[in-house]
Amino acid sequence: MGQLSRAEMQERNRAKVLAAAREEFAERGFRDAKIDSIAERATLTRGAVYSNFPGKRALYFAVLADLAERTPESPHPEPERTAREALGAFARAWVARLPLATDEEHGTARLGMDLMSEILVEERTRRPYTQLMKLDAILLGLALERLRPPGAPAGRLVNVAEAVLTTLHGASQLAAAAPGFVEPFNVVSVCEHLADLGLGDVWQPPHLAYVPRARPAGEPWSPPPAVDVIGGGPARLAGDGVVAILGLHRLEAVEEAVRAAPPEATVTAVLVTGDPDELAPLARLAVAELRVCLRQAFPPSAWPRLQVVYDTAGVLAAAAGVPAVSDGTEAAVRVQAGRIVARADGRGACHAAASDGPDGPDGSESPARTPHARWDG
Repeated sequence: MGQLSRAEMQERNRAKVLAAAREEFAERGFRDAKIDSIAERATLTRGAVYSNFPGKRALYFAVLADLAERTPESPHPEPERTAREALGAFARAWVARLPLATDEEHGTARLGMDLMSEILVEERTRRPYTQLMKLDAILLGLALERLRPPGAPAGRLVNVAEAVLTTLHGASQLAAAAPGFVEPFNVVSVCEHLADLGLGDVWQPPHLAYVPRARPAGEPWSPPPAVDVIGGGPARLAGDGVVAILGLHRLEAVEEAVRAAPPEATVTAVLVTGDPDELAPLARLAVAELRVCLRQAFPPSAWPRLQVVYDTAGVLAAAAGVPAVSDGTEAAVRVQAGRIVARADGRGACHAAASDGPDGPDGSESPARTPHARWDG
């Protein structure tokens, strides 16, 4: 066997640290876990652990994200499933992961019980997590909307999705804090009944007075390869659509692009952060937990019309003309025929880029600044 390259050695050491940390957190819990013990389990130095992860919390988030992303998938459900049936299946997939009263106090099943306390400890993690929950609700709501029977009135179902996720995350917290209290069958039944609630959910587009005008552009579009973590395959970035570059404080803005873009357009949320070492694993964890249950419960025909791409290094953002990113980044470009034809920055950028077009070259306002307008190229 040939000598490993530097990159291969780094990847192997990172994998060893993750495996050792998983054992340490499972046996001792997050509070009592020690970096020195993790290094000893991995047969590495303390410095080698810190060269891969800036601290214990970042390592904890990475372990949980890795576990969530490795969850085996079940066969896709039948396409005739109703929204009620899909929510029931979604809830069953969720509660199947909850720890039981008979589980060991510290073990794999209870590995995530310290997650929420670590998120709550400071604003730096609370604020991104709030937006990640918003993104999860948008994804689930869009999937529910695609299960409407033919002829049913259109309507937004993101509020229903928020109620479902509130119920399920609450069940998760109680299962950790009060083992044996949560009755899984009741949780599933509640989520099924939520499908029948309208909750007065009406999409309100942003007020145009506060939306920046998209600027015309004519630049070639050559995006690097990327993975759509919801669909599980290569992201479709070359076709016509909207690419939204969003920091972890602005994720909910992607719904503006989804609602404003024509139905045939591909909308992609590119997640960026100014703290990739700690917040990128948290983002991976939140999206993976949603993705696993969604793909078990919803047929592929109902998966949301929204791609999600992680851009930890900012490579895709740079290709879209956004060279510097932060957690507050909000920028969007519209792509047609292999070229960026419009771009916008700041709050409202997703709506501006997804609407039919920027202002005309003579400075007059285009009719494109209305939701769901048609793209004429």
